[in-house]
Amino acid sequence: MNKIINTDKAPKAIGPYSQGYLCGNTLYCSGQIAINPETNEFINGTIEEQTNQILKNIGALLEAAGFTFEDVVKTTCFISDMKDFSVFNNLYEKAFVSKPARSCIAAKELPKGALAEIEVIAVK
Repeated sequence: MNKIINTDKAPKAIGPYSQGYLCGNTLYCSGQIAINPETNEFINGTIEEQTNQILKNIGALLEAAGFTFEDVVKTTCFISDMKDFSVFNNLYEKAFVSKPARSCIAAKELPKGALAEIEVIAVK
């Protein structure tokens, strides 16, 4: 059974997509950037500030579907400038302690001028 996952604790979808999609025991989360779900405003801050908000958003989506960071098996990370990788990676490492598989690429441009974006796949 497939189920769309929505929560007010993560940014609303601003296009023709869902925040997350639960397919059986697998959760696919749309990429998250640093949008504060309470204000729906983009946090135009440092890589540290943006990454912290991204991780909060991911946590909210996981929780809404009954998952935790420990259930994440794959992440795809986009960074607008690899000079920010070290700071990004230090914060990432604290959230994803189970060390899921990961791809991390530099992207020329991200939505709203974001410095980073993360999407996850989790399995129960």
